[in-house]
Amino acid sequence: MKTKQTIAIIGATGNMGSAISKSLSKGNYRLLLKSAKQDELDELVKQIRSTNANAELDAISCPAEASWEADIIILAVPFQAEKEIATKISQVANQKIVISIANPLNETYDGLVTDPGTSAAEELQKLLPNSKVVKAFNTTFAADFSTPVIAGKQVDAFIAGNDKDAVETVKDLVSVVGFNPIVAGDLSVSRTLENMQLLLIRLGMKYNYNWHAGWKILHN
Repeated sequence: MKTKQTIAIIGATGNMGSAISKSLSKGNYRLLLKSAKQDELDELVKQIRSTNANAELDAISCPAEASWEADIIILAVPFQAEKEIATKISQVANQKIVISIANPLNETYDGLVTDPGTSAAEELQKLLPNSKVVKAFNTTFAADFSTPVIAGKQVDAFIAGNDKDAVETVKDLVSVVGFNPIVAGDLSVSRTLENMQLLLIRLGMKYNYNWHAGWKILHN
């Protein structure tokens, strides 16, 4: 039997953070939920426990405290907030898996703020050199977590990372959420994944494009 892992979700009350929290509460994990919005955090804990009384979770006010206890740390925060969070958790995140879901979008959603030769995940790895940064969930939307199966097929979720064991662990986590995990490559592939999400967002804004509908057509 696998040892129960502890996952810290920083930014748990955001759209993505709450969706990830609710989905992972169904797995064999202990969740540490961190948010600056205490009222919303209390409501999230209440919602999870109302649907899963056996969920093991705690609301934590300090990101360093949550990260210190965790085996896996999910930064469910915008790119601009990752640097600040990394500074706070750097001393307690050594050798731990840190998942970056961020897309470094500019304010007008028509480009990325990162240089072409890097990515949000790679920049996070520089800030946390002793952690195992993995890119995941950046090409999924919050609504995907409630419907991870379309036409009988699981929605794909891409993963990128340099540490093979860390990537395998995140693959298991993605499967628990309900997605089909696809390892896209090492952490440098995050550049492609982040540009992919930029394109999907721009197509959605311009044409009301639903990439899952297109996915369903291609797989039928």
